[in-house]
Amino acid sequence: MKPAHILVPTFFSFRDALTQTYTLPYVKIMKKYLPKGSKIYLMTLEQSHFKMSEAQKKEAKTKLQNDFDIHLLDFPYYPFGTRAMLNWTRIISTLVKIIYTKKIQFIHPFCVTAGAGGYILSKITGKKLIIDSFEPHAETMLESNTWTKNSRAFQILWNLEKMETKHASAFIPCVNEMKNYAKNRYGVDVSERCLESKPACVDLDLFDFNKRKDPKLVEELGLQDKIVSVYAGKFGSSYLEKEIFDFWKVCHNFWGDKFRVLILTSHKEEEINLYCKASDLNRNIVTAKFVFHEHIPAYIGLGDFGVTPFKPAASKRYGTPIKTGEYWSMGLPVVITPNISDDSETIEKYKIGSIMNEFTEKEYLRIAEEINELLIHKEETNLNQKIRKIAEKYRGFQIAHRVYDELYGENGRVWKF
Repeated sequence: MKPAHILVPTFFSFRDALTQTYTLPYVKIMKKYLPKGSKIYLMTLEQSHFKMSEAQKKEAKTKLQNDFDIHLLDFPYYPFGTRAMLNWTRIISTLVKIIYTKKIQFIHPFCVTAGAGGYILSKITGKKLIIDSFEPHAETMLESNTWTKNSRAFQILWNLEKMETKHASAFIPCVNEMKNYAKNRYGVDVSERCLESKPACVDLDLFDFNKRKDPKLVEELGLQDKIVSVYAGKFGSSYLEKEIFDFWKVCHNFWGDKFRVLILTSHKEEEINLYCKASDLNRNIVTAKFVFHEHIPAYIGLGDFGVTPFKPAASKRYGTPIKTGEYWSMGLPVVITPNISDDSETIEKYKIGSIMNEFTEKEYLRIAEEINELLIHKEETNLNQKIRKIAEKYRGFQIAHRVYDELYGENGRVWKF
């Protein structure tokens, strides 16, 4: 078979965990199923807080190119507005030239946000569009009160989501239910164009279950004999804010000085202080720090249970939070809100965590008691090993291998477009 060259647009920065965990591993797997000599061009949008030095950028580009024949195309990022629109005009113009000069055949964006740019490129160049990690975004921003229904940002992305759904040749949904969402909300039947669903898979070698509770880190952070609630992520937008700190306040009342909170986040110290103050949570029991993704497993491994604090929103049923899979990989039970991807249902079915159905002190106490019961009996129930096996079944990269083989393998769908 002749080489096939692919453009992979994203909305993420190269050093962002969403690139390192949610994009690059898949792109590398994708490359394995392409004909010999194929090239992949990965586009990133570089935010200032993820900025690389020229030396770091050169090193990253050289390694990707030499090891995987993946070529990094980095562009600056601007929040939605006039500068962003002008930036995208330049990006589209540059990418159109690259598509023609590099003889790119397929445009394979990750998520519908990047899919919007992919749709425009596909319409201009006539190249086939494949939407990966197919899940809603515009309605998620609406439901989290980040955007309003009449806002320009919502209207533009909502309409682009519908257009790319009508236009794309294939979809890789995060959950199978996304087919129903597309039909009910976009008015498009995508069932014939959808591949097997691919949730946010986790590198089970990196998230090494056997390296939980690293003694040096436990001592460094003063977590000896503590019950640790760990959260890797941010607050606000689609994520709970005061509610989760109120929950930790109840946990502290329940477990007393045995309880600690570990937050792995890019939020500033001042922001964490304000959240603690608003919930009357003792700041001394909270450790908050920014950790690059290669070190995240060791820190998540310090936890006794994780939290996935999405605001309850109908559209969240169709996405896939990577953090839940990372907690599971390290054997941690998880506290989660209802109807989040397939995760809430899995947690309830296998009794490996607790569902936060309400934001009340009574509910927070019920959850603390439920988690406490799991932890008390974890040795006799093999809780941590049980959860790790669920991660292996539902979040292992074998799922991605099946999907990309079906798409780009020797008898893949793309060769029949």
